[in-house]
Amino acid sequence: MTDSALNPSTSVLGALALELSADAARGRDALPQREAGALAERIAGDLAGFDGEAAQLDLVVVGAHYDPVELLRPGWPLHHELDHLAARAPGEAGGRIIAFGTHEGRLPGALAPSADYAGGPLRLLPLVLSGEAEVAAAVGARFERELMERGMAGAGTALHAQDAFGLAIEHARYLTLHDLLAMTAMQYEHAGLAPLWPVLETALLSPQGEAWLDAPPEPLVRYAGGMAHIALFSPAAWRERYAGDERDEARLLRAHAHFEARQRQFDAVLRAHGVAVSFDHCPQDVDPHAAVR
Repeated sequence: MTDSALNPSTSVLGALALELSADAARGRDALPQREAGALAERIAGDLAGFDGEAAQLDLVVVGAHYDPVELLRPGWPLHHELDHLAARAPGEAGGRIIAFGTHEGRLPGALAPSADYAGGPLRLLPLVLSGEAEVAAAVGARFERELMERGMAGAGTALHAQDAFGLAIEHARYLTLHDLLAMTAMQYEHAGLAPLWPVLETALLSPQGEAWLDAPPEPLVRYAGGMAHIALFSPAAWRERYAGDERDEARLLRAHAHFEARQRQFDAVLRAHGVAVSFDHCPQDVDPHAAVR
């Protein structure tokens, strides 16, 4: 996948995905510089094995792993930070392997994994391939077509990552960001979050675009201008939009509590993905669509 924040003609964005055993200890989330470099060498070998032209591009990797929500944010901030830090690396561009690890226990820049999202079953090492435009475009296109099907990491790479991080890894494979988006969309569908996905997808792929979730009984959400607006209905306005002919007070209370829980769930998911959220008050006498504009 290419991205305007990193130069759309010269960057390919992806990740090494580590699927962990459910009951395994979590080990450490970042490697010292030397160990990060050794892992990056193995990653470079795998990528060159998938596509020989990938070896002509600079590979930029961080020796740390993250939750998917930390990668899937507007502007791809982790990949952007890798690209930013790599711009200072010495040597002639083209075929370099640039790895970032810890020094005195700290990662450079804004690369520290968040403790808020630690412990999940899927951990990701972001990577950037960058270089000459024609080569990057060709490699990126082939990776988009083929990496999901044949992108398993080499056995040596998987074992190296397992030992280095102290993780029990069941599968290790390479993904483009588009692959990761597709995988996340499926996971959110299984978790009952499919109605929210078009809003989140717009925030990720077209941050300056607009998207609506306007499908009762779901909360009303409008994404625009880099922010998700969630209608905060007064009790009377909620009844008018969502209660229909229901008059049983106990059922209404349960339904309203479920609705508020759904709003909180949407709020948490959007914020985890780095999307700003505003709850916009919506009284009974105001069109809710106008309230979230």
